[in-house]
Amino acid sequence: MRRLDVAAEGGYARARRRLAEELSKSGVRDPRVLDAMVSVPRHLLLPEAMRDRSYAADAALPIGEGQTISAPVVVATMTQALALKGGETVLEIGTGSGYQTAVLAALAGQVVSIERIPRLAARARSALDKMGVLNAIVHLGDGSAGRPADAPFDAILVTAGAPSVPRPLLDQLAVGGYLVGPFGSRESQSLLRFCRKEDGSFVREVIGRCKFVDLIGEWGWAA
Repeated sequence: MRRLDVAAEGGYARARRRLAEELSKSGVRDPRVLDAMVSVPRHLLLPEAMRDRSYAADAALPIGEGQTISAPVVVATMTQALALKGGETVLEIGTGSGYQTAVLAALAGQVVSIERIPRLAARARSALDKMGVLNAIVHLGDGSAGRPADAPFDAILVTAGAPSVPRPLLDQLAVGGYLVGPFGSRESQSLLRFCRKEDGSFVREVIGRCKFVDLIGEWGWAA
């Protein structure tokens, strides 16, 4: 991903560096993830009226269509759980604003993102292009079914809550890869991580409690 001119960004660049310091105190220790959080201009993905809150660590903000841009601490925590080393192909379920997409693109080789809402998909594509993110593609479709044509994926990130982990996503995860996402009731979910073993079984870990917007689709909630 092309890095923007820090000098031209002024206060926003300083705000991102302060954000990284806050994130490190909150348990985000992967230096590559912290560098990505510093490099991605979250303010460019928000309406001007909300840009003064762009780099508050715990600020999830509305982006229209009943959706939100996740708080930076959530984005960093979920990204860290994928344990990306560089060069991976990552599937993202729920493009939204494109912020999480851009963070993943700064760390992986290729990001395949799926968004079900046409207006958000088009807006995210435009924003990512303007930011110089060249290694991410946004598809319009049912994210709960994944993207079989591009599978297997080295990592899968689900950014909306589902009653349980969609079976197609588990099937599309490569051996040794991680799937991270929120699963549970509509009111409250557990942020879970699944690792696929060579025998086809999965190791399940609980990262914490969370609440996301609904994952709508065949393997999620009904619209």
